[in-house]
Amino acid sequence: MGAEVHGLATFYGSAPGAAASRLVAQRLRALWPSLRGLGLLGIGHATPYMPLWEAEAARAIALTPAQLGPPPAGPGARLAAAEDALPFPDLSFDRVLLVHGLEMSENVRRLLREIWRVLKDDGRLMVVAPNRRGIWAHSEHTPFGHGQPYSPGQVTRLLERHLFRVERRDSALYTPPYAPFLRAGNAWERCGRAIWPARYAGLAIVEAQKDLLAAMPAGAVAARRVVMPA
Repeated sequence: MGAEVHGLATFYGSAPGAAASRLVAQRLRALWPSLRGLGLLGIGHATPYMPLWEAEAARAIALTPAQLGPPPAGPGARLAAAEDALPFPDLSFDRVLLVHGLEMSENVRRLLREIWRVLKDDGRLMVVAPNRRGIWAHSEHTPFGHGQPYSPGQVTRLLERHLFRVERRDSALYTPPYAPFLRAGNAWERCGRAIWPARYAGLAIVEAQKDLLAAMPAGAVAARRVVMPA
């Protein structure tokens, strides 16, 4: 991840950033209404959204890639580590939330393979990425205007190539990325979701499940018991 993006803490500490995070949080909570008793890992800059589930999750850890420096202060477990070598055993988490991670990753293939590894067999990944057709991806005064944006279809194909099965797609931030509009953000979101196609939203949100069948070698044959005569 590049260092130039990240007035992340400054952005989320500002009134426009707080308003944007509330709009995104509404969609995330609608998609994951409860994570009671589950293990949650947030990667990238997920700290603004971890409070949605921290009180009910069995454990919730926010991991900041080492390139971004020390993790932001706040309640809950926070740590920094290399994005291509997550410091967790296999099958550690039920859910992974990737925010400000995919678009700024230095090695997307390795990052997704590490996420696949630490997810449990029925685990799910939620990706939040700037939509390349949306205005937020072109607004450099927000963190979503940095890095590599993706269309919803590109996120879907990327996940499918890395052993995930996409289950749901959603969107957020129809509101223009300027303070006067964000102050009336809920109204803009309702209007945008009713009128504008999702491909023009500011963010693409994609939920995918770990796909165990995709990891099996093509043409693999199950071992059979062979009985040999004495």
